This record gives sequence, C-alpha cells and structure tokens, in this order.
Amino acid sequence: MPSPFPGMNPYLEHPRFWSEFHNRLIVELSNALIPSLRPKYYVGVETRTYTDEGEEELLVGIPDALILPLAEQQENLRSSEVLDVAVQTRPTQVRLPVPVEVRERYLEVREVGTNTVVTAVEILSPKNKRKGKGRMAYEKKRQRVLGSLSHLVEIDLLRGNLPMPMIGTAEKVDYRIVVSREANRPTADLYGFSLRESIPHFPLPLKPEDGELTVNLKEVFDRVYDLGSYDVRIDYRQPIPPPALSKIDQQWVNELLAPLQEA
Repeated sequence: MPSPFPGMNPYLEHPRFWSEFHNRLIVELSNALIPSLRPKYYVGVETRTYTDEGEEELLVGIPDALILPLAEQQENLRSSEVLDVAVQTRPTQVRLPVPVEVRERYLEVREVGTNTVVTAVEILSPKNKRKGKGRMAYEKKRQRVLGSLSHLVEIDLLRGNLPMPMIGTAEKVDYRIVVSREANRPTADLYGFSLRESIPHFPLPLKPEDGELTVNLKEVFDRVYDLGSYDVRIDYRQPIPPPALSKIDQQWVNELLAPLQEA
C-alpha cells in the first residue's frame, strides 16, 4: 500500500525510522540517477565521518546492579543489632556523554575519466540541522562546495530544527530542495513544499554542454516506502512525531488518516 501522504511522510522523521529511511533513499536515488548519467558520469556514494557526543541517544546510564532491593534492605535492618549505622542512600542514575563516530552518506556525481566532482547531492539528517558538531561538519562541507566549481543539491525532508542558512525568503515551508548552480552563485533555486504537497521534481545540473537532468524524487520516495515495508511498520494511530503541526494541518492529517485509524 502506498504512503497515505501526497509527498513526504512525516512518520518517517521519527528516529525509529529515519536512519534506515535515509540510507535507503540515498542508495535508491543513486540507482535512479545512474542510467541517465552513463556513460559520461558515475555516482559515488561517499561518507563523511566525525566524532560527536552529548546527544540523548548517545548517552549511557550508570547501572546500579549492586544496590540491594528496598525489601532486602529493610530485612537487613530488622536483623541488624546495630541500629544507629547510617544507611547508604540509593544513587541517582545519570547519563554521561560518550564519544561516538558518526558516518553520514551523500552522493557525488563525477565525470568518468577525470573523477571531477560535478554535483554534490546531500540529504540532510537531524544532526546536520541541530546545533553541534554534526551541523558544523556539514556547514564546513557546504561552504567548501559553494566555493568550488561543483554544483550543490541539498534535500531537506525534516521539519524540525534549524534550516540551512539562506537569504531572500521569509516564507515558511516544511521541506526544502535547494539547487545551487556553480555559474549562478550566490543565487540558488529553492523548491519549498508543505506537508500537503507532493515532492517536486528538481533539476540536477551537470556540465554546461550536457544541460540538466530532471529528477523525480517522489517516484524514488515511493519506491523506498514500498521496499522498506513502511506501510505495515508505521502505526498511523500514533501521533506524528515532533515538531507539532499547526491546528489546520493537524485537522487535515486527522481527516487523511481516519480510514487507517479506524481499520
């Protein structure tokens, strides 16, 4: 069964699904591009690596396995002949930041023979949009591409956290696809769309003599949704993950999902 949403499915933004969905989308987008790019270009699946710490999912609790259960403590106190000995209080569990190596995948369209990076394609992750090392690592890479002869396509399918820096639009949108052509910088094209809209097609710029390739990201998304069996894994009776929707959008979602919630 296809996704009930016309475009991006916000349930896939949940941490339970996002990492897998992100990886599947990267690979499937690469597979979709390859036939139209051969034989002059190829698509490389690259990895950006950095160390991060301090986030909720990366923290570890301190075990208290050596602490006696309360009932056993009381029994020991009753049987003890020394009643004035202070009882050690149960420690409070805390979490400590643990350094973790983070690997983020992205695509590079390269010219066969020269291996020149013609276009970098990024699908943003939550770490790219939250303040911290993940955002700093991505923004550094972003600036490097924007200062090079390579084009940049930046796909943001996450409603939460801070959008990437851009100037010239005050319109609030849920999702974004930015196409930055090397020859037109600093001007770029923003394809903004809402939860209610379909994922738009976008152009993939190549070398000037080869024009641009039109990418049907919605078709790629639908294939990933099907291959990942998200139709049977997502519980549409549960609320949409944060951030909260506006009252109007929430009403629209309630009406859209009513048949699935009643099934």
